[in-house]
Amino acid sequence: MSEYKTAIGIEVHCELKTNSKMFVDSINNYGGMANVNINEIDFALPGTLPSVNEYGIMLGLKAALALNCTINKKVIFDRKNYFYPDLPKGYQITQARNPIGVNGYIEIEIDGEKRKIGIHDIHIEEDTCKSTHAETKSYLDFNRNGVPLIEIVSEPDMKNEKEAMAYLEKLKEILLYTNVSDCKMEEGSMRCDVNVSVSKTEELGVRTETKNIGSISSVGRAIVAERNRQIQEIEQGNTIVEETRRFDEKQNRTILMRIKETGNDYRYFPEPDIPPYILEDKLINQVKESMEILPDRRREIYRNAGIQPINIEKIIANQEISNYLLDFSGNLVIASNLLLGEISAYLNKTGKKLAETTLSKEKFTHLVEKLDKKEINNQIFKEIVETIMETEEDLDKIVDAKKQDEIGEQELNKIIETIVLSNQESIEDYKQGKDRAVKYLMGQIMKETKGKANPVIANKLLMQKLNEQ
Repeated sequence: MSEYKTAIGIEVHCELKTNSKMFVDSINNYGGMANVNINEIDFALPGTLPSVNEYGIMLGLKAALALNCTINKKVIFDRKNYFYPDLPKGYQITQARNPIGVNGYIEIEIDGEKRKIGIHDIHIEEDTCKSTHAETKSYLDFNRNGVPLIEIVSEPDMKNEKEAMAYLEKLKEILLYTNVSDCKMEEGSMRCDVNVSVSKTEELGVRTETKNIGSISSVGRAIVAERNRQIQEIEQGNTIVEETRRFDEKQNRTILMRIKETGNDYRYFPEPDIPPYILEDKLINQVKESMEILPDRRREIYRNAGIQPINIEKIIANQEISNYLLDFSGNLVIASNLLLGEISAYLNKTGKKLAETTLSKEKFTHLVEKLDKKEINNQIFKEIVETIMETEEDLDKIVDAKKQDEIGEQELNKIIETIVLSNQESIEDYKQGKDRAVKYLMGQIMKETKGKANPVIANKLLMQKLNEQ
């Protein structure tokens, strides 16, 4: 099997974050009662005409720019004609001949090696109805009909399932950061069709398309299953046919749905009811200048600030924290540790977002400065985090009140002396260079003082006492 070369291309459908549908003013809303967000234009009833959602075009433009595409300034829509129950008009409005973006790319990294995956095109279209199939019946929810989509078509540049999954993760990350789509695969707002072919030569083999795969991990499994199936067919002397398949999660294999249609089957022609939409240079530049800083540039900023790679990825995975840090001008290492540690723990416990707390930028900057200057330590911060996040009280007053509860140095010294004398084994461990001895004794000190000892002072006094032994 190793002598076969695999070529993988992926078509990704992403629903756009708009309030209304693409060519009609019906509400774009997931999860409501079925078949309520529809009107006569959804069904192309006689006398009705579509109108273009300009914000949908702006989101398509933003995605094309973020994916390094060349922009087609003349936005033209086409009709894709086919009969299926989920398409009430009998055609879908899409972009067949003049997609909004072409010749783009995404850069992925696998095992430290970077590669560019080509984007053939990005085109804007409308979604179909949502189909639900039971044993003897099928149900249609027309709420999804007409929801704005972009279809992102890659080049067949991926060689294995790891590259395909990395491509999808990076694509999802970019679309989330640009606020183009919520990319919720579990809700169907991001769906993947995977094209796979195998060949022993440099020429591409005959491809098959596996439709509507529901998660990125399933994409990886479907690629492996389809690749193995094709190789087995070829080894048995059979011919691979261009066809559409689906991935059965339970059986971990792809199953034939239908022989692949060709472009001629769809009888594409220009949409007669929608005139061309012209993207002026001024508008393109405005969208470009308003775009958020993308994840790879953020990684570079955080890396240059000295943040550890593992923490950088945690920051990128949480856009709210990433945005918060991006505007921060203090010590980014300390700031990121606070946000990823106790502050995230507080947010998870309370179910709040940062914007819903009393942690202003000014208060946070002052907090980081105090930690940076060692005026307070992490232990004190742990004990005052809820007060900081829930009240408007001045940070200095919060810290001063906490310090008043601390045990005085003279009393603390007596407690440490008692603990050291009662733990001769730990003293011997310390003399032998075992770090665990100090950690154990510090734990005993904090336990005995019920957390009221200043850890920095306690550690200093403990080290003095140990060095006297």
